[in-house]
Amino acid sequence: MLVQLSIRDIVLIDRLDLTFAEGLSVLTGETGAGKSILLDAAALALGARGDAALVRHGAPQGQVTAVFDVPMAHPARTIAQEAAIDTDGDLILRRIQFADGRTRAFVNDQPVSVQVLRAIGASLVEIHGQHADRALVEPEAHRALVDAFGGLTVEAEAVREAWKAWRQARHAVEEAQDRLAKARADGDFLRHAVGELTKLRPEPGEETQLAERRQSMMASEKIAADLAEAMDALSGPTSAVPSLASAWRRLERRAPQAPDLVEPIVRAFGEALDRIEDARAAVEAAQRAADFDPRELERFEERLFALRAASRKYAVPVDSLAGLAGRFTADLATLDAGEDHLAGLGRAAAAAESAYRVAAGRLSERRREAAARLDAAVNAELNPLKLDNARFMTELSGEQDGPSGSDRAEFWVQTNPGTRPGPMMKVASGGELSRFMLALKVVLADQGSAPTLVFDEIDSGVGGAVADAIGQRLARLGGKVQVLSVTHAPQVAARATRHYLIAKEAAGEGVATRVRPLGFDRRREELARMLAGETITDEARAAAEKLLRVG
Repeated sequence: MLVQLSIRDIVLIDRLDLTFAEGLSVLTGETGAGKSILLDAAALALGARGDAALVRHGAPQGQVTAVFDVPMAHPARTIAQEAAIDTDGDLILRRIQFADGRTRAFVNDQPVSVQVLRAIGASLVEIHGQHADRALVEPEAHRALVDAFGGLTVEAEAVREAWKAWRQARHAVEEAQDRLAKARADGDFLRHAVGELTKLRPEPGEETQLAERRQSMMASEKIAADLAEAMDALSGPTSAVPSLASAWRRLERRAPQAPDLVEPIVRAFGEALDRIEDARAAVEAAQRAADFDPRELERFEERLFALRAASRKYAVPVDSLAGLAGRFTADLATLDAGEDHLAGLGRAAAAAESAYRVAAGRLSERRREAAARLDAAVNAELNPLKLDNARFMTELSGEQDGPSGSDRAEFWVQTNPGTRPGPMMKVASGGELSRFMLALKVVLADQGSAPTLVFDEIDSGVGGAVADAIGQRLARLGGKVQVLSVTHAPQVAARATRHYLIAKEAAGEGVATRVRPLGFDRRREELARMLAGETITDEARAAAEKLLRVG
């Protein structure tokens, strides 16, 4: 609840510090005393639009601070925590309005945006009046109030979760469809590439082996003729080896006749013939080693050239062709499996949609039951509020599927028999609207209400029994939430647990608005003034005291 309101240099208020308590508190005073200024200042602290005209004349800035004591689990603390605000202790909302039109907002002395301040303020205070109602303007709020009244929090949360699951499932289908469409566009290329690389069957390191073997074979081809010529010289028809061998044998036979002369020659011939034989054997071995089939070289070259052509085509090194073939094969398998995967996601999305529709349908049924009970409860409050010919109704209609289900809820009224029902915010007059809202708040006090309710002259234009009925209902509300009411009706003021008097007093060369809590005697005088006007009579005082005793 609101425990303290401090105002500095706002219009006619130079300095004001107010404390508030639980129950119903009323603020009274003569017209022009500053009641509207007080509400405008409070609204500024709650995130209302700033206005340079709010700054007291001659002051560079005005400031409003509102202190709230709320449970740790209150939504206002959650909003503050999401904005990285320290929420230990009280929640302190502060707004500075500069004379040049700028404003600054703070929560627990941490600077925040006006949007954050407004969200926190809306969860703490609802302001209801003849001409504006921040809490009940939007039909979205009406639906939430129906859910709160009907105790449908669990069902509504189930619908939100089902909607979230359905939306995620649809998103998964859309992503899979995009991926599959891209894969289909590449499908022909993948199939051709996989076929080509599968047929080629490249292996890592194969290019090096083929190149080395090709180089060796080409070198062998170049020396093969020389080897053949050497072999021909050593053992061919024109070889001198047979003549040398014949000469060596003749000399060997003559050796005994002149050993000193012939034997060195025989030995030299023998060694030479041995070396020639070694050379022939070496040439023969070289020919065998260099022997190749030209068709084999052709096959090696075709293979090497095919690998290098594939390398250029797919823009990867030859040694990476095997890995590329594996990736293309996997992509093709993904494409082939993508159809089945997409079908599975589609089934999951359909199941999620079905679950959402079941949950939303169940919630719709419960909402209609809750709306009927809400209508009956509100209509039961209308007769004492001089709305006996009026009728309240909750109009439920279908709307586009969303996280809150497929229902649109809007509060409608029929102000007189025979007139056309319509949205409450459009059909009801200012005074009627205030009383409809009061009836709603009495019924909804335990559900969906901010901890502090402010009613701005909702008793305007009524008196007697109707004003007393309004006072009774405000007092009943005060037993469940904190209620602040600006009123001109003594019947309402008499029902309050605390009474504040707003008045203008001289301050220096001008005037300033002052607000003071009243004790019993001062309350009696103020009620007598409200009853009698400018001249307070003993009869008015007696009537005021009677109201206080009854209240």
